[in-house]
Amino acid sequence: MSFYINNTNPNRPGPINGNAMGGICEKVLIETTKVFDACVSQTTETGIVLPVTNQNPASPALPLTFISATNQIGSSVTVSDIVIDRIDQNSNYANVSMTITIPLTVTYRDANGVIGTGTSSITINKSAVLFVPQPSFTPIDIKASAVFTSTIGTYTAENTFTVTGCLQIIVKVTAVVDLLIPSFGYPVIPPCQACQNCQACQGLSDLPLYPTASQLNRQ
Repeated sequence: MSFYINNTNPNRPGPINGNAMGGICEKVLIETTKVFDACVSQTTETGIVLPVTNQNPASPALPLTFISATNQIGSSVTVSDIVIDRIDQNSNYANVSMTITIPLTVTYRDANGVIGTGTSSITINKSAVLFVPQPSFTPIDIKASAVFTSTIGTYTAENTFTVTGCLQIIVKVTAVVDLLIPSFGYPVIPPCQACQNCQACQGLSDLPLYPTASQLNRQ
């Protein structure tokens, strides 16, 4: 059993059926990352020069034939040189510009037909008009994630390719905040399997899974 397998307990995550307000029992203060604004762009980038290092196997036979260049979805990118230029007509909006560096894995075939890989990166200057909250004690953070993929490229210099690829970038304006939200309370977590040796769990099994807040009800 799990949250979603053979489990009909109402205190579990999943779709809400019926009155969405039914079952709300408290207001919970959580620390979380709030996204104030975000945007996504997708472009075709041409003439991207990729010098390749950290080759595996080492010292491939030249020339190389390009196969692909990509980064893993969700892999980290480096965001630098962030500039927030607020718009005079509406100071809640700003032109947000930054430099995004994306690490890549390049796959190629050498002159002997051996498949190899190496590392490279691309650096992109990105700007977008976004909602940016006014300055506060809690700092605003500009984050970006990116996916680049290419299967079109030529060998243009020693261990260097010039490629054309698809680039998708998501930019977010975020801050770590304390957020008050309505809550249905703690979930009921089902057992993974029946206890085989419950004797060793006596005492421990009597402990509540989550801390209680009963003292808040005292007068």
